[in-house]
Amino acid sequence: MKTLEEVVRELPPTLQAEVRDFAQFLLEKRGRPKQRRLRLSWAGGLREFRDKYTSLELQKKALEWWGD
Repeated sequence: MKTLEEVVRELPPTLQAEVRDFAQFLLEKRGRPKQRRLRLSWAGGLREFRDKYTSLELQKKALEWWGD
């Protein structure tokens, strides 16, 4: 089986450039973190605790619960 270098060397210069561009694209794509949209499905999830805690206390409680 031929190595990638051997196969690329057999290509005409225009296709070699295309392979190089594609390989560069793959490297850049791999290095970029995926950007995801923020989901707000949790919004209102602590509503039942609204009268029991202040917003700061709720934030601290949520961090506690998250750690469990």
